[in-house]
Amino acid sequence: MNSPTRTGSARPIAARFSVLGSMALLAASVILSTASAQTNPGLTGDPCVSPAMIPPMVREGNSVRVGPSARLVSQSAGARENERGVALTQAPDTLRTLEEAHHWFEKAARKGYAPAQVNLAVLSLAGWGTPTNAGAALYWLREAARRGYALAYFDLGILYLRGCGVRQDDHQALSWFERGANAGDSLAQLNLGYLYDQGLGVAQDRTQAALWYRKAAESAVAQAQYNLADLYAHGDGVPLDEGLAFAWYQKAALQGHTGARVMLGSMYASGRGTEKDLPSAYAWLFAAALQGDNRGSTTLQALERQLPPDQLTQSKMRAQSLAHSPNPANPSELAFLH
Repeated sequence: MNSPTRTGSARPIAARFSVLGSMALLAASVILSTASAQTNPGLTGDPCVSPAMIPPMVREGNSVRVGPSARLVSQSAGARENERGVALTQAPDTLRTLEEAHHWFEKAARKGYAPAQVNLAVLSLAGWGTPTNAGAALYWLREAARRGYALAYFDLGILYLRGCGVRQDDHQALSWFERGANAGDSLAQLNLGYLYDQGLGVAQDRTQAALWYRKAAESAVAQAQYNLADLYAHGDGVPLDEGLAFAWYQKAALQGHTGARVMLGSMYASGRGTEKDLPSAYAWLFAAALQGDNRGSTTLQALERQLPPDQLTQSKMRAQSLAHSPNPANPSELAFLH
């Protein structure tokens, strides 16, 4: 995973993170530790964007985070051109087709089709199929936002939060995330919660942070589930409740969030928020380790000395299954999610 762009203050259990495009880090720590917790290889461009922004591009009726509004569903002008652009970005030889994809997105965007305007902004910011042009990206995102397209709100929030093509401005980022959050965009809700959590662009208010984390968590955003669990684990903005912390860590862990898997394993090992269960503790911690997250290694070593050979074998088999089971896309790879 990539290095974090922002972190919260160091805490005994965990630190919370937002989704900052493709540069976010989903992080956690072992409960017993004092440390802070929490394809297309040829494509290159502006560091504010990632190849993860290409597949899948936005298409009407196939938005990852929010469904199209009735206004967009009834708007046919530009839909066909956008579909052609989407198909080109998903072709095997993407490098040779991005220029043509840009052409089709631009045709659709000029017809006022908001999904294409967002797609065109992504290509313009990245310099894929066209010279890098942050000004053009900003223009098309604002056009899509003017049409009430929630994905554009999230993207504009990312640009201001990262200072991509604009002066970095937490207050402006908060304003755009708030619009996206109120429109039902779950990742905007997550980032809005994070800004309240950390007091970025607004007075710190962890009660509000919990409210927005919960909305995103209930939409199955693993990072929001993790952050909400962290609030319950510390009693920040919500009553201290290790049982609820365990439950939300578990939801995130079942989605493949390795930090949550470390936290879940640690809680099983110590019997916090749940009954002590050493075989389960080992399974979750080892699953995280198999996915490249070794922050539970000290606890794993201790558990290996405590578990009988047959239980250890069963826990390892369970961990293998957890580590290789299909999981939703990692939020750090969702970038602009088009």
